[in-house]
Amino acid sequence: MYDEKFLDLLERELVVALGCTEPNSIAYAAALAKKYAEGNKIIKVEVIASRNVIKNAMSVGIPGTDSCGINLAAALGIFAEYLDKNLEVLANLKDHDIENAQKMIEMGLVTVKLANSPKKLYVEVIVETEDFNSRVIIEDIHNNVVLLEVNGKNIVDIQKSTDKQIFNYDMTEENLDFLSVDSIWKFVNNVDIKKLDLIRESIKLNMEICLEGLDKPYGLHVGRSIKSNMENGFIADDAANYATALTAAGSDARMAGSILPVMSNSGSGNQGISATIPVVAFAEKLDSNEDTLIRGVVLSNLITIYIKSILGRLSSLCGATISATGACCGITYMMGGGEGEIKSSIQNILGNITGMICDGAKAGCALKVATCTTAAIQSTIVTLEGNSIKSTDGIIEKNPDDTIKNFCRVGNDGMKDADKIILDIMLQKSNTNS
Repeated sequence: MYDEKFLDLLERELVVALGCTEPNSIAYAAALAKKYAEGNKIIKVEVIASRNVIKNAMSVGIPGTDSCGINLAAALGIFAEYLDKNLEVLANLKDHDIENAQKMIEMGLVTVKLANSPKKLYVEVIVETEDFNSRVIIEDIHNNVVLLEVNGKNIVDIQKSTDKQIFNYDMTEENLDFLSVDSIWKFVNNVDIKKLDLIRESIKLNMEICLEGLDKPYGLHVGRSIKSNMENGFIADDAANYATALTAAGSDARMAGSILPVMSNSGSGNQGISATIPVVAFAEKLDSNEDTLIRGVVLSNLITIYIKSILGRLSSLCGATISATGACCGITYMMGGGEGEIKSSIQNILGNITGMICDGAKAGCALKVATCTTAAIQSTIVTLEGNSIKSTDGIIEKNPDDTIKNFCRVGNDGMKDADKIILDIMLQKSNTNS
């Protein structure tokens, strides 16, 4: 009944991204502002971003640069040529582009400020040349341009009608009331698998970066460390540790600035990786057929999208907790679980990992991905033994949809002060180290 809505939702929320999506969003805004700021000599680039964007863009590696920073992301956007690539806007940067971006920073042309906006995802970039001033504002979605102002005149509506390659995101309010655990379950079991090529692509892309992370020493080497300890016999060489190593390795590579793209989920590459790869790893160990694998990965990604649709794009809660909930459902499905077990899996994992904070995108995210992947597997095991956290306990309700709402309430309402404190700590360290 809702097949087309689900397929459209997957197309919208599973997007190819290069590197962390918050620096990409800043670079995208800067690239767009530069396009409309006529004149060769740039005299100012100003970034004004929300608390959550700053938190996630401060310390994460930018692909191809061996460096990080909000000002660097904006400066690189000035030299980006591929606006139509959206969240791959920094693809194919040349060495001289990176050198020129760094020179802009050294000259003090790029500044960063905290936005006075209630939006969790808010990016504003102003580019000034000797004769022109252009301003771009992105809200809610990493590439959703709500304002394009050139010399004080907003031309975003005009440009949306003429340049659909760049302005290709429609943020028209969509009714997502069709989303529920029941409706997702029905879709997963009835959709024509021939319509799920996007899922096949997500498996391919995300596996590539995970294998890259196992092969090369990125970040904290979380995935490689787990893998090496499996090989030396310190920990078991089993499906659980393999899934954790593989998934964490993808986060290692992505957070350290790998130039490989990933299929993101709900605006996060780590969520895309950790919603997909644990299911794939279990499919390998179980020698599952393609139909079961694809449906398991769809289930995982849709549960992730469902929770994020309530929680929001950016949150004080770590996104790996959400994608691990999806992965828990996907793994349960791979191991023969039915609708009842899927619902129990949600109860078990959300009762397990509620409260893991997000303290910004960085190398340490791979550790959180590993922890959440392990929690997903543990929750699946408990579920398949016939056990589930009772509705009298903690945030758990009889209906898993209500448990999800409670979980999101904790993140949206209960942790606002925590978010402010985290950013204050990060900014203090930044000022001390600068």
